[in-house]
Amino acid sequence: MPSTTAPHDTVAPTTTAASPADQIAHRASPAPYEEKALGGDERAKAMDDSVGSGSVKEGDAHRGLDIEEGERSSQAPDWYRRYHLKHVVRAVIFLLFTGWWIASLVLHRHDKNWVVPFLLWLAITLRIVFFYVRVSLIWAPVAWLWNQTAVRALALIPEKARTPLGALVVVAVFLVGGFVSAETANNKRDSRAVSLFGLLVFVGGLWATSRNRAAIKWHTVLVGMLMQFIIALFVLRTTAGYDIFNFVSTLARELLGFAKKGVAFLTNDKIAALTYFLISVLPAIIFFVALVQLLYYYHILHWFIGKFASFFFWSMRVSGAEAVVAAASPFIGQGESAMLIKPFVPYLTMAELHQVMCSGFATIAGSVLVAYLGMGINPQALISSCVMSIPASLAVSKLRYPETEESLTAGRVVVPVDKDEEAASNGLHAFANGTWLGLKIAGMILSTQMCIIAFIALIDGLLSWWGFYLNIRAADGSGFTLEMILGYLLYPVSFLLGVSRTGGDIYKVAQLIGLKLIANEFVAYDQLVHNPVYQSLSPRSTLIATYALCGFANIGSLGTQIGVLQQVAPGRGGDVSRLAVSALISGAISTLTSASVAGIVVTDQASLLTNAAA
Repeated sequence: MPSTTAPHDTVAPTTTAASPADQIAHRASPAPYEEKALGGDERAKAMDDSVGSGSVKEGDAHRGLDIEEGERSSQAPDWYRRYHLKHVVRAVIFLLFTGWWIASLVLHRHDKNWVVPFLLWLAITLRIVFFYVRVSLIWAPVAWLWNQTAVRALALIPEKARTPLGALVVVAVFLVGGFVSAETANNKRDSRAVSLFGLLVFVGGLWATSRNRAAIKWHTVLVGMLMQFIIALFVLRTTAGYDIFNFVSTLARELLGFAKKGVAFLTNDKIAALTYFLISVLPAIIFFVALVQLLYYYHILHWFIGKFASFFFWSMRVSGAEAVVAAASPFIGQGESAMLIKPFVPYLTMAELHQVMCSGFATIAGSVLVAYLGMGINPQALISSCVMSIPASLAVSKLRYPETEESLTAGRVVVPVDKDEEAASNGLHAFANGTWLGLKIAGMILSTQMCIIAFIALIDGLLSWWGFYLNIRAADGSGFTLEMILGYLLYPVSFLLGVSRTGGDIYKVAQLIGLKLIANEFVAYDQLVHNPVYQSLSPRSTLIATYALCGFANIGSLGTQIGVLQQVAPGRGGDVSRLAVSALISGAISTLTSASVAGIVVTDQASLLTNAAA
């Protein structure tokens, strides 16, 4: 159901040396906060010290881009500001990309896709225009039109009937979008019905185990599920959606090629062409992390995440902190996304803490996304799953742990920038810092995978030895293993996803899901790609498994989440530990709901897998 308020703009990130408390005070919303709603006198006092009496007027939210430009220009060199060369640079960029777009239409109107170049030109053009045109000039008529149409139409519906009516609309969209399309050889309507039933079971289970069923905001849940389904429809059913996500996945895959150039310089072309994990995957991770840090330094990623978060903040009625973390998690990972709201972490409500962790568990990070592409995993499925996880994690977390307190970031979206002694002094410094960070991440992944795989082999060896004396063996003659146990325990979950009910696919996908939860998604994806046992999976089962494994919800990531949040806010360590297991389960269910939605929507999975392999 649409929100009844106009969209909010993102408050731009600050680059001054102000303390986090000053940043919060400068951006505090005019809405009052009651001490009793914040969970005790001490927390209220801490919040009062941070917020103080500072507030911004309602109109300041629409001046975000003006503030951003002023702050960003303070970082520019003197000559750049003194001679106003920024206007010349922007004009050159606009003319360059306009000429490129027009030339591409003329030269390749018959043999190239026009959607992606147009969207790229449009994004650059709008960004340059909004340097000079206040965004309030755009949002004012949009808000007026929204209030005169959608808000008035919603007001005609009795308040008690809005949630049931919204639920009926969501169900109708699922039924029409999932069952109207024609059947295919490996995607019958009965399989789609199983996926839909599984989605209802997941939602019903979350509602039954909710911490406070009376406090559930069904608007957030219904809109989140609807967005998740629409994204899947856009990617898996429309040509434009497929082309856009295919373009993004192509760019991600090309990162592997760029990283191989560096490997070839250190070794030779023959070694760089090898498909070993150490050679083909880890260098791409290092390069990607360095590139992300460069984008961070120039505030490109901040701006993108902020706008993304603003949309979910407005449409799903979540707090600003929740929207920022949910929007950032698929791009920068579970630990780094929490660092984006570092000044606010000590003052998050329990529900917000739960959501922050759930968002991290529900998706994967951009760095490991590149690694999975290098392993040959379907790129469209991975990227669409990451985007679908944003509304899914918000809906699932608010269903499992509803908000019952007053949020400090209710009513605004803020992406603060902390300045510390290790801040980069220029772009080259930021890139170098990113290289070192990427090296540490790659080293952690390398050592973690080696130890986890070895530990699982140790467990399998002990189980097989124990089962030998009881004549416990798998159907293929292999010993009693951890995969065998998890395959039986998670068999109902695999069935509810709508996996093909032939060839033993349900049991095999259940094994992969269990391996992902106990070890991690790296190990599970490696088995999916390289283990001959899983090569016989049907295209439908393979695609659903790809979605079901696309998340950080595993025991190892549980320690990572707890460690990061305890480091950021030592005083909230007890709260983080109490919420961690619930957030882990919620994140895993969020990923499974995306797999169910994919099972409802996809009709030509064989072509998707063929294109991915190509």
